[in-house]
Amino acid sequence: MENVVLDSLKTRRSVRKYLNKPVEQEKIDAILEAATYAPTGAGSQSPVIVFVQTPELVKKISKMNAHVAGRDDFDPFYGAPCVAIVFANKKGSPSWFEDACLVAGNLLNAAHAVGVDSCYIYRAKEVFSSDEGLELLKSWGLDENYVGVANCILGYGDGDAPVAKQRKENYILKV
Repeated sequence: MENVVLDSLKTRRSVRKYLNKPVEQEKIDAILEAATYAPTGAGSQSPVIVFVQTPELVKKISKMNAHVAGRDDFDPFYGAPCVAIVFANKKGSPSWFEDACLVAGNLLNAAHAVGVDSCYIYRAKEVFSSDEGLELLKSWGLDENYVGVANCILGYGDGDAPVAKQRKENYILKV
């Protein structure tokens, strides 16, 4: 079956090398809006997205992430010019973590749909539960009930996107 949405879902790939080129505001707005339409438990809309495009702050958060990973000599954001950090509110709904994961998935897929590359970067939980991370949360008007779930880096890839691996056998069991 041919369908532009299904094709987009099947062709999105994680990109790990970025050009020093800003993403157009119109695309950022469309990506962030699409992310807010992810399903959430009981329609709670409890996740929060913090969008960071100030180069100094992107670098700071990337360094915090590298430190958590034990690799201070590494840029886990791969030079991406911006990052959308998805937070889950522990008091938001019983499905708070899953809700934030769905928001991150929508965000990554929306980016691909408008021609922006992306990658899901882990360790948001650890970064934003540190003293420095909690200070950032506070400066953004969020409290300790918010848990970092995903760092979604965004930008334009430097080179060709990876090719999809063959899907494994028995990925789907029809019973």
